[in-house]
Amino acid sequence: MKKILITGATGGLGGTTASFLKGKVPAGDIAVLVRNVESDKAKELETQGFELRSGDYDNYESLEKAFKGIDVLYFVSASDINKRVPQHKNVVDAAQKAGVKHILYTSTVRKDVSKDAPLHVVVDAHVKTENWILESGLKYTILRHNLYGEVIPMFLGERSQLLQSKTIYLPTSNGKTNFVPRADFAEAEANILANAAEYENRILEFNGSEETSFEDVSKILSEIVKEPIAYVSPEINEFKQTMASYQLPTEIIELLSMFSLGIANGEFAQQTQDLEIVLGRPTKSIKAFLEEVYG
Repeated sequence: MKKILITGATGGLGGTTASFLKGKVPAGDIAVLVRNVESDKAKELETQGFELRSGDYDNYESLEKAFKGIDVLYFVSASDINKRVPQHKNVVDAAQKAGVKHILYTSTVRKDVSKDAPLHVVVDAHVKTENWILESGLKYTILRHNLYGEVIPMFLGERSQLLQSKTIYLPTSNGKTNFVPRADFAEAEANILANAAEYENRILEFNGSEETSFEDVSKILSEIVKEPIAYVSPEINEFKQTMASYQLPTEIIELLSMFSLGIANGEFAQQTQDLEIVLGRPTKSIKAFLEEVYG
């Protein structure tokens, strides 16, 4: 059997993908990359039968060592947007040097790749990484993700916060998003890892089955919490000033602004069916997802 290495295994996507994959291939064929093999999360993965490999995206030498003997590398994009470019270059270069045969990379859907686009810093890192992979000579599967469903509660806060404000206040205008709950990404990507040869040298766009705006979200949440939840889309400067008045950290305001403007710009209104085909079903409905979070 081929040896598979899953990066980001102590995070939400990597860990969930590893769990799904264990039901499809022997756990002994799966290694997981962790920064600290002594951490509680790493030890928990080890008890599930996964081989632990130590590596850090900031440390090229650790990656080259960790990737030795790996046939298929599941490369989860780095969580720190501002450090992605050098970290991702390390991963691709180390995979090539270590003799990895096939790399699967979690990228992003996009429409506007110009320097003036709201999400330029995010998209640019993914475009660069995709190009490095294509130029590496490795077999590849590029998995372009739409926004996680988990972005919604991240933007809106917990149920108690929502009930206190009774308002969704984001400059997303009428923008639609084909949200995907993390578990659907993980299940689909475990399906691919279990049959990696079938997906060699392909680019897939993973979009949710529904187009949803934050106005739609407000209506769904009103039903769930049995209270009217308003939707207000302010002008961007007003949004930033209002958030700053609540002492929200600047980096959080910029993140919210960037993704909100990207949504308003139609970056995530993508409707290809690649994800449904790999899953063999539609993605979880946003109403069902939000009921789990806010019900």
